[in-house]
Order: sequence, then C-alpha cells, then structure tokens
Amino acid sequence: MENLYDVIVVGGGPAGLTAALYLARAKYRVLVLEKEQFGGQISITHEVVNYPGIAKTSGKALTDTIQQQAESFGAEFMLAEATGFDLTGDIKTVRTNRGEYRCFGILLATGAHPRTVGFKGEEEHKGRGVAYCATCDGEFFTGKEIFVVGGGYAAAEESVFLTKFARHVTILVRKDDFSCAASVADQAKNHEKITVLTNTVMEEVSGENGLTYARYKNTATGEVTEYKSDETFGVFVFAGYAPATEMLKGLVELNEQGYIVTDASQKTSADGVYAAGDVCIKPLRQVVTATSDGALAATELEKHVAAVHRKTGLRADDPAPKQSKPTVTVHAQKEAESGELFTEEMRQQLDTVFARMESPLLLKLRLDDRPVSAELEQFITALSVLSDKLTVTVAERNASSENAPCIRVCKADGTETGLAFHGVPSGHEFTSFVLGLYNAAGPGQALDEATREQIAAITNKTDMRILVTLSCTMCPDLVVAAQRIAAENPNVTAHVYDIRHFEKLKNQYNVMSVPCLVINNEKVSFGKKNISQILEVLLK
Repeated sequence: MENLYDVIVVGGGPAGLTAALYLARAKYRVLVLEKEQFGGQISITHEVVNYPGIAKTSGKALTDTIQQQAESFGAEFMLAEATGFDLTGDIKTVRTNRGEYRCFGILLATGAHPRTVGFKGEEEHKGRGVAYCATCDGEFFTGKEIFVVGGGYAAAEESVFLTKFARHVTILVRKDDFSCAASVADQAKNHEKITVLTNTVMEEVSGENGLTYARYKNTATGEVTEYKSDETFGVFVFAGYAPATEMLKGLVELNEQGYIVTDASQKTSADGVYAAGDVCIKPLRQVVTATSDGALAATELEKHVAAVHRKTGLRADDPAPKQSKPTVTVHAQKEAESGELFTEEMRQQLDTVFARMESPLLLKLRLDDRPVSAELEQFITALSVLSDKLTVTVAERNASSENAPCIRVCKADGTETGLAFHGVPSGHEFTSFVLGLYNAAGPGQALDEATREQIAAITNKTDMRILVTLSCTMCPDLVVAAQRIAAENPNVTAHVYDIRHFEKLKNQYNVMSVPCLVINNEKVSFGKKNISQILEVLLK
C-alpha cells in the first residue's frame, strides 16, 4: 500500500519530536507532519533553564537536538498541513496539502497557538504595535514604553526579557496576582524597570502610525486610565494559548475549551489515536511534560501497531529513498577557534548542500560605504571559497543605501533568479539563505504537483519583500517558502531585508513586528507563512 506508515505524528513540537524519537528507535516507520516550523512554540523562547539535565539552552537548540536524534534513527519529516482525517478501521488516513498518507496509528501533537484578548484595536494593530513574540519583536521598541497583557509564566518571563529593550514595562494582570510560580513572578515584581498592575485589563489601543493611546481599567476599583504619548509604544500579549483542534471536532472527544480528552496512557476516544503535549488537558504545559507525553504515547502506540501487524499481516512500506535535499541545521554564524568564519561542522553541512546543487550560481554584490557592506563582502567571499559552484562579483561598490548591501542570486550567465538578500544572511537567516541557493540552483526542495500548478498559475509580475531580523526564529519559514516560489516561477521575486539596516522600509510600511510580507509594494501582512499560505494571498 502506497504511503503506508506505522505511525503518523501530526505536529513537530517537543511532544511530537519525542514520540518520533521513541518510535523510530523501536524500528517503527514514523512520519512527522508539521505545517509551520519544527520545534513548536518553545522554539521562540530565548532561554530554557528548567529542563532537567540541561543547565541552560534555547528552545530552538533543544528541539533541534531532539529532531536530529529522531532523524538519526530513521524518523521522516515533512512540512505539510494536515487538512483532514479518516480515523476508522485498522488503516487510518491523514489528508494533507501534499497528498494522502496512511498509517496504523496516529499521534495528535498539534499544540496550541497564542490567544488574542479581544480588546479594541488589537486585531487592527497586529504587527504595528501589538505583538505576541518578545524575541522576534522586542528590539522594535528599544527605548520605548511597553505594556504586557497577561499574568502567567510567559507574561512574567517575557516582561523581564523585554526590559533589555524597553525604557519601562507595565504588566497588566487580570487577576489579583500572577498565576505562575512565585520564583518566576518575583523576578518581574522586583525588577526596577517593571510596574505590575493587578486586577487590570486592557480595553483599547489606537494610533495613526503605531500606538499612541491605550485605555485600561482596574476591575476592582472601576478606575479607568488613559495613557497618551507623543511617541509610539508597544503592547505585547501573553494571554495563554488556544488548542489547535478545530479540524478534530467530531472525530475525538474534546472538552469545552477544545482540548483533547485522553486517558492515563494518552489514548483518545478513537482507537489507535493518541494525543500528547499542549493540545491535551493537563495542569502544567511545559517542555518537560510535553516530552513525557510524547514518550508515553509512543510506547503505547508501539503496542497498538504491533497488534495491528498481527491482525492484518500488513507492514508499513520501506522508507522511500532519500530525496536530494539538504539538511542544514546551523542557525548562527560563529567563528571557529582557528579564527575562520565557518566551523568544521558548518563546512561539512555546506559541502553536502553544495554537492547536490545542479547548476553553478553567480552572486552579485551591491555595496555601499557602511560597515555592514564590508561584512557582507567578507561573508559571501568566504562562503564562495567552499564551493566551485559559487562565483562572487561586485556589481556596484557605491550603491544607494536604499538597496545595499545586497546579494542578488543569479544563474552562471548572469540571469537573475529573483532571489536576493539585503544585509548579511547570518543568524537565523543563514539556513534560509543556503536553502535559497539550493532552490535557485536546482533541484530544489520537493514540491507536490498541485503546489507546482498553483505556483505556475501566477502569470503577473509579483514582487515579494520579506522584512526580517536575524534574531527571529519565525522569519526563516516565511523566507524559505517565498524563495521556493520565486525560484520556481520567473514572474515572482523574493527580496529579503534585514530591517535593522533599512530604516526607510521599516517606516514606509510601519513595521513593528516580523516577519512582514509586502506584496507589490501594497499588500502588507505579518506572521510566519508556509508555501500554501503565501499562495493563498498571491492568488486572491
């Protein structure tokens, strides 16, 4: 039977990745489907200090390691969005935007997404003053006032992080105290740059080019405060998460809040279907509880799949031959002890990617007189030395700073591929830049036929500008997706800008959150998107 797996894991956060590790190590064929980015919500957390056995790490580094462990045992991973399920019978079906896949057991680890509060102006000002990720958007409010809405763990922890940028942080706590552990809450309460207002809710925000007005109310006293400012300020919302279970209604039992009901072994109301992580009913939502759920569900799924094997005599397909696509796990540019720009580990990964590229590329540099241009020239020259498939030329050395520094990715004959990066593609954008080269040179990341047809349907000239920061963990997904579309269709361009070096663009589009996608200099949207989501916007 085609596309048959022992287990399909829907969701690539800590719970799903851990389950994949356990199942693959037990010699079961497992596929992990993730619609946005592997790692889940924890991947945007800059500091994790309470995971047992690891003194200090980032959420991204932790989940990257779990994924690499699972992959080393044979787990398969695919960026695809689950669109429907058939959970009846011994063989179940998961429908995705990249085709249908069958399996004996399913693990639902779809996680949760940030809740909106619903105060007036929240939706209107998303990305232009209202934000949900301190790591991604904190620096946009350097030297400014910031309000934080929320009273849980994230609100307390992220408020402390935001003091690195903000002049002052005011936390609006809906109840009479924080709902998280005192050790975390006390860091916020005792911080010299933080004011905590309890029994307080945000009612309205507004402003022309950013937020300049906020109104909040003390629910205990009825007192209403109007905050008006001549300069813009930020509002960060950390009000918990809503479970991603919309498509599961009527298929498995959910509680009133939409969380999946499971028994002590993580089994749902559907036979052969288990759930793990933040999508479940649980008193504590932390990485350690998600990995625990994933491990327990995986061991129970092992028993279920073995029973189905005995009952039906069927076995999962042998894994398909690995496609020629790169795996790049480096997310930051670091100097090796030898003083070289790329470490030995980075060079090995790059060698693998460059060896699979079908065609040589010409990288055209446009440079201005800023130090960042010298940094870009050094960076790209060092990168080109690692492969005879990359040639670098300086097309212009005194370019306008509106468009420089810039790398334009071209075919060997100078024909532009439509891909360009403005700034230095290091930090979290190093991986996306390398994947962009791979997509431009061919064969590129795999696309299903339906997606290829949608991309080909774009017949009008379409310019995409993607505004990012190198510290943002959500930006690379949008960058990679946009670049893949541009590499496939000559009518589409994808220019990526490190917004720190292009203040005029930041002001032109009033950007206070990344990633930001600008289409044809008119349509502006915020937040991470996959290929399907971008195409939905482009083809409207």
